[in-house]
Amino acid sequence: MHPREKETPLAGYIEDRWIKKKKDPVTGKRERTARYGKGKRYKVAGIPGVRDRSFDTLEDAKAWLRRSSTDQERGEFVDPRDGSITLAEYVERYWMPGVRGEAKTRKGIDERIRLHVIPHLGDVSLNKVSAAELRAYIVKLESSCSPQYARSILSTLSSVLETAVDDKRLARNPMRSKSVRWPKLPDERREAWPEALARRVRDEISQRHRIAVILGLGCGLRQGEVFGLSMEDVDHARGVLHVRRQVQIVNGRKYFTLPKGGKTRVADMPRSVADELVKHARAYPGDKVELPWGGPESDRVRKKFGLVLTTKYGNAIAANTWNTEIWKPALARAGVIPPRVKGAKPWQWQAAPKDGFHVLRHTYASLVLEAGESVVTLAKWLGHSSPTITLDHYAHFMPEAGKKGRRAIDSLLGERAEESAGPNSPDSPQARS
Repeated sequence: MHPREKETPLAGYIEDRWIKKKKDPVTGKRERTARYGKGKRYKVAGIPGVRDRSFDTLEDAKAWLRRSSTDQERGEFVDPRDGSITLAEYVERYWMPGVRGEAKTRKGIDERIRLHVIPHLGDVSLNKVSAAELRAYIVKLESSCSPQYARSILSTLSSVLETAVDDKRLARNPMRSKSVRWPKLPDERREAWPEALARRVRDEISQRHRIAVILGLGCGLRQGEVFGLSMEDVDHARGVLHVRRQVQIVNGRKYFTLPKGGKTRVADMPRSVADELVKHARAYPGDKVELPWGGPESDRVRKKFGLVLTTKYGNAIAANTWNTEIWKPALARAGVIPPRVKGAKPWQWQAAPKDGFHVLRHTYASLVLEAGESVVTLAKWLGHSSPTITLDHYAHFMPEAGKKGRRAIDSLLGERAEESAGPNSPDSPQARS
């Protein structure tokens, strides 16, 4: 240090809790306090934004004062006592009350935490959730969950730990450690049905519910969006559907909410779909259905819509019941899945996730792309936030991908090659002949 420079004093001070600071004016000695011999002797205090902390030895107190003052000035101070709270207690008291989103999203988050995180890491202190602890935890997850679901669980856990960093309970998120490797997703392409199979399922489903297949195949609507579609959303003049809501169900209670991502959109409506909607409305004029808006608990905010598709009793459709009683029997009749095993319960069907209603949306995307429609337009119709998502999901449905570019380059280079190769050039067509 330069002789003229002065060392900046550290914020805070050390208090001796056993001996008084001022000397006795008569004896000239420092007397004992009432706390003498009780508890830890030296207290570090006076550091802005840092709680007081006591130590047994003066050396430990000085070391803490230096380290915490420096970290506080850098904005990096984390009191280790704040991280001593267990993960389960932190989630319950501080993290879960701040979770936002749709009711179904919150329910999924709660299930991932309650069923898959707390049983394994709930008793561990926040500051003990190390990279080593997480590596062992991921091994357990991989043995019991699909890679996709395991990654959802880890994403939720990472959100908890990231919030703990913001709350100054952790210095850093251990999920970001390089050695903590998340399960890799398999390279699974979205599968679409052949046209013949799509028509077969359409014809095998009951007449009342045929319109659901038409809207999935013809407009790419998600299942909840089909169940939430109103005749008021059908714009015959412009040839479009206004996708404004969906029907969801949580804990057995149905409700209206915005489409996925909280975004409404306009979807293209081909003439064939428009004709089917007209026929369906004549055969099954639906009643208006009133449900809570935004979540099953939102009874104070209720809305009513004349739905395109309802049960025969005029109620909104619950996806789980519809899948069991309408969708899977139709798949079995069409030969997509085997018939239900004799003696099995009504909900016990041998059906893979790829056989769900969402395959209609994949089939729609494949047909539109194979017909040459732009990815940007399809992304808008499907409600994707970016055409990149559409490409990631459906690029393999574009048979012309790459071919147009190759033809353009061949045309360009071929013309120049012929121009540069004159009639007397050894590369000219005449010379080659």
